[in-house]
Amino acid sequence: MPHPEIYLKKNEDRRLRQGYLWIFSNEIDTKRSALNDFEPGQLVNILAADDKPLGSAYINPHTLICARLLSRKSDLSCSVKFFKKRLSTALQLREQLFGKPYYRLVFGESDGLPGLVVDRFGDVLSVQITTAGIERHRNDLLTALIELFNPQAIVLKNDNSQRALEGLPLDNEIIYGSLPETMIIEENGCLFRVDIQDGQKTGWFYDHRDSRNRLMQLCKERSVLDLFCYTGAWSIPAAVAGASEVTCVDASENALKLASNNAQLNAVETKMKFVHSDVFDFLKTARQENRHYDIIVLDPPALIKRKKDFKQGYEAYRRLNHLALQILSPNGILVSASCSHHLGRDALHEILRSSARHIDRHLIFFAAGGQGPDHPIHPAIPETDYLKTFFCAVSPSL
Repeated sequence: MPHPEIYLKKNEDRRLRQGYLWIFSNEIDTKRSALNDFEPGQLVNILAADDKPLGSAYINPHTLICARLLSRKSDLSCSVKFFKKRLSTALQLREQLFGKPYYRLVFGESDGLPGLVVDRFGDVLSVQITTAGIERHRNDLLTALIELFNPQAIVLKNDNSQRALEGLPLDNEIIYGSLPETMIIEENGCLFRVDIQDGQKTGWFYDHRDSRNRLMQLCKERSVLDLFCYTGAWSIPAAVAGASEVTCVDASENALKLASNNAQLNAVETKMKFVHSDVFDFLKTARQENRHYDIIVLDPPALIKRKKDFKQGYEAYRRLNHLALQILSPNGILVSASCSHHLGRDALHEILRSSARHIDRHLIFFAAGGQGPDHPIHPAIPETDYLKTFFCAVSPSL
């Protein structure tokens, strides 16, 4: 049976034809297709103002991103077969990229599954559904995952704030199988215990994998400060690679406990120190006490989650980088990152430039990084290109 139809206003099909997958509510011709007639998550056909078909999407009439395109063909059947095909394509790429099953298996729009993230931890899958469209077809998705991967467990990590915007409940649950008592992954030759059920996001941040590997080449016999360390994804590799000492700072006691366990797992606990503190407070105290570190890793959580928060978030990033530079040893290295899409690469570039000049330092970029290849970037969707990292060599003023 054909899907109901959504008509766009004149010329609002231009971005879709260029590859974009989102349709905003103000782009829809509500005189021809009243939004009140549709249910959240319902499949629809998208048509241009001249009646030319543009593809199939799911819709949520109550959100700003009103529809997300799933196919350039009309009347898509969003079935187990559909999910298995998209998942198989995503899996083929990851298996070409990685020798072991520890990666982001599905990265939303880039893998043709907007509103879905799946992280793979060996035989355990961590699934995050952020839209009513994927939620409505959750059973078919889970069936496809089970048939393709035969996992030991599937955990739904549905506590993301985006679900609230979609009118969906927030919850975490083991939807299939049972979690092992201890779950360990391997990254860059290091081992990490992962807490999927109670950890942040999907339980681990695979996106900085390549930049963490670069750090390992730099830190032998150097002191390292890891700010917002979480469970030690940056600091453990630094210690394993021969850092003389590593200081880990985080406001979460649970995260620090897991980081400490990871240090023991990798036999580097004797060179690591764990500090439970607000990062801003730690940096101010370190400056007052004239403490310095050879390498500082500054990888905060997203400080600009919405466009309207840009000014406040920009100032927070500026203060963090400014403070970090003040406690960096002469000829030290600052690794500065941002996962906020709304803070673009140019903005972080400017923060580092201005902060260095403000305290009269000579700062240069010798490397730059972004998200790993299991977080592929869709060329028509800038929102998928969110992570940026600068490796900065910092010396006294010229």
